[in-house]
Amino acid sequence: MMSSSSKNREMMSEINIIPLVDVMLVLLIVFMITAPLLYRGMDIKLPKAATNNIKPTERKVLTVGKDQAVFLDKEEIGLARLEERLRVLKGNSPDISLYLRADRDVPYGVVVHVMDLIKRAGIAKLGIVTEPASKKSS
Repeated sequence: MMSSSSKNREMMSEINIIPLVDVMLVLLIVFMITAPLLYRGMDIKLPKAATNNIKPTERKVLTVGKDQAVFLDKEEIGLARLEERLRVLKGNSPDISLYLRADRDVPYGVVVHVMDLIKRAGIAKLGIVTEPASKKSS
């Protein structure tokens, strides 16, 4: 009698994973069949046009160096001429985007002054360029 009860314990301790594998394979097949159907859109034929009416937006980079020198793209311009130059750019391309790159050692007031000149020139799209922060604080 002792031997039969110990034999039952051994059989009960095994876990049968075959039904689990069967269910997982069925689910995998279902997902493989339905996933492409979810991403399918409507099949349409777009009309052809001779010209492209969508004009890409013009992007300029304004850089303020450590010595407070101001560059528009790679051309050095002073703070005195900055607003006038930006107004000309805005007139030529009303949908212009401007990216401001300022050295981290430039005083905060200078950067705010440059941003004020950009706003007075009528440029609404302004992005500030930064470097991604590293995991270690420096």
